[in-house]
Amino acid sequence: QVQLVESGGGLVQAGDSLRLSCAASGRTLSSYAMGWFRQAPGKEREFVAVISRGSVVTQYADSVKGRFTISRDNAKNTVYLQMNGLKLADTAVYYCAASPFGTTASRSEYDYWGQGTQVTVSS
Repeated sequence: QVQLVESGGGLVQAGDSLRLSCAASGRTLSSYAMGWFRQAPGKEREFVAVISRGSVVTQYADSVKGRFTISRDNAKNTVYLQMNGLKLADTAVYYCAASPFGTTASRSEYDYWGQGTQVTVSS
């Protein structure tokens, strides 16, 4: 019922910035809390950030706190992840996801997922 498509990934150098976008079709994103997750090769998919339906509440993983900012524009049915001060450890496939259960960091509570976009940080 919700289709999500990420974009904006690419190859950057350590210290650079990148802005990811997640465009939705189907139901309006205002019905869902929206999260970003990432997965590096050989590692588990991990929580990055989440934003509430009305953008009032945000939550970040400790590893990205202070560097990444999640935002949403419900009128455009789009969610963003602004990534500043990128580090080698940020290299991963980044996924956006929609949760009908509210603000959560639990993968099991996200019902819809995008295909992912690759972010590669080099030195």
